[in-house]
Amino acid sequence: MENDTLKLTSVLADPTRFAIYQFISTANRQVNTLEIAEKFGIHPNVARLHLTKLEDVNLLKSETEKTGRGGRPSRIYTLSDEVISLQFPPRDYQLLARLAIETLLKTFGQEGLKALKEMGRSFGREAARQSMLKDGIDNTKALPVEKKIDSVERLIVAQGLKPNVELLDDHTIRFSVNNCIFNETVDALKNHSICEMHHHMLEGIFESYFGDIDFMQDSSISGGAMACQYTIVRLPVQ
Repeated sequence: MENDTLKLTSVLADPTRFAIYQFISTANRQVNTLEIAEKFGIHPNVARLHLTKLEDVNLLKSETEKTGRGGRPSRIYTLSDEVISLQFPPRDYQLLARLAIETLLKTFGQEGLKALKEMGRSFGREAARQSMLKDGIDNTKALPVEKKIDSVERLIVAQGLKPNVELLDDHTIRFSVNNCIFNETVDALKNHSICEMHHHMLEGIFESYFGDIDFMQDSSISGGAMACQYTIVRLPVQ
């Protein structure tokens, strides 16, 4: 488990490789080596190396492109369906967490749900604090918005999510998540309480970086949408 985590963080530590992963995550479609090479201004062999390394840690999957034109077949890449997480502890503790959440809701009802939301927000704040320490950030007010967004994206990828963060203007961010790491838990609990906890976790992350915000959900995967999408407003003027 630890070795896999170290390998994954090492792969994503390369700025170009991380940018390639972000691009494919946002595109949500198949790409080939030539497209990546042209997009990032690198040699196709270098693009192929980056794509291969991302596939090696299961962030991407590939297949042979069938063109019918003869010659050497090329490969096309898309996001992996496998849930990737850099977080500890391992999967057995996810079961324990699910059972704890189920007991909390059954025992305390609405008060339990309130506690669950606050737990999610607290987790988000703590995850943000640790991420800032890792990135050497000690004053978010003096940090450019673009740097904040880059740090947030890295943190959210580390949660096993496939995010897209877009700065619309000085006061508004559009944020979407293109996968759900809680499908099994939502199905097991037979309600969307875990979604609310996750919503507040994300809110805790963003408010740690951007201060006083409104964090509004526009759509959700559990509601049938292709992605969970949020609008974040009232960002402090830089």
